[in-house]
Amino acid sequence: MYFSSILLCFSWALLVSVFAIPSIISVAHSKKLLDTPNARTIHEMLTPRLGGLAIFAGFLSAITIFGKVQDAVQQMLAGCIIIFFIGLKDDIVTVSAFKKFFVQILATSIVLFLGGVRITSFHGFIGIGTLDLGLSYLFTAIVVVGITNSINLIDGLDGLAGSIIFIISVTLGICFYIYGADKYAIYCLSAFCLAGSILGFLRYNIYKAIIFMGDAGSLTSGFILSTLAIQFVEMDAFPSSSSPAVAMAILYIPILDTLRIFVIRIFQGKSPFSPDKNHIHHVLILAGLSQPLVITVLVILNVLAILVAIYFAYLGTTWLIIIFFGITLFLLLIVFLIKKHKVIEA
Repeated sequence: MYFSSILLCFSWALLVSVFAIPSIISVAHSKKLLDTPNARTIHEMLTPRLGGLAIFAGFLSAITIFGKVQDAVQQMLAGCIIIFFIGLKDDIVTVSAFKKFFVQILATSIVLFLGGVRITSFHGFIGIGTLDLGLSYLFTAIVVVGITNSINLIDGLDGLAGSIIFIISVTLGICFYIYGADKYAIYCLSAFCLAGSILGFLRYNIYKAIIFMGDAGSLTSGFILSTLAIQFVEMDAFPSSSSPAVAMAILYIPILDTLRIFVIRIFQGKSPFSPDKNHIHHVLILAGLSQPLVITVLVILNVLAILVAIYFAYLGTTWLIIIFFGITLFLLLIVFLIKKHKVIEA
């Protein structure tokens, strides 16, 4: 249908990102805008964390040049701009968690109330169909803020967040292309614009990275993905009885790690947003895996979750979520045993 537009969007975003980053790195070093290693970080060198500039530049320029920006995408871009700048400020000078949360709520309100982006139904999950309007707004807001922060939370290893974002955005783009009608073309293009800009960024962010995406990159990417995931759930052409579960599978690693880390922090009497080194990638590093191998394992897990969900989509949301709940408990048990074993050894 619009395959040439997809190639143009992807290629433009990729090239903008690739060619922008060297200049960003140079300016960051000259102005001393560098991330200092600390007890929570794994990197050992002063590193710029302004990669979000290139990611957002590639995405925004590609979608506005080659896409017919209209409807909810206009509001998504407005929300992206707000989140990008609060993230950029945090990458340069620390911003309080409350201010970042307030801006996320503001951006979410834009796509929710002005863009009409909301989850209207659970598609039969545990017998729930269409949601009441108030519950629909509340649940959608939780989903947008949750996914936005989940992408931010997995940004802990060189290339990890970028690789996961790339997998998610390409998968959503393919689904919109295959199952979506013409009205979903702009969401397909948005997904591939993000994929292109992320791929360009990954050129400099693989193991022994020379730049990080920072909050500007991770929060903005998370916000875009949350909007696209909701539109995917609401897409009629895909087997609708399973679309919520498939969307969760596409976002499997971010959702898994976020829920796990929140539960751990709450049981420890800490704030769910307090930073620590309990993420899945930290545990796998503790187990002796190299950074590239950790990223490979987590990417493969995310891809397998997607393939399983799509293959068994005919089972419906309820059964798919039950299956993934069982798989997740098994994986979490393995992670727990690894961590316990290493603690005893220490």
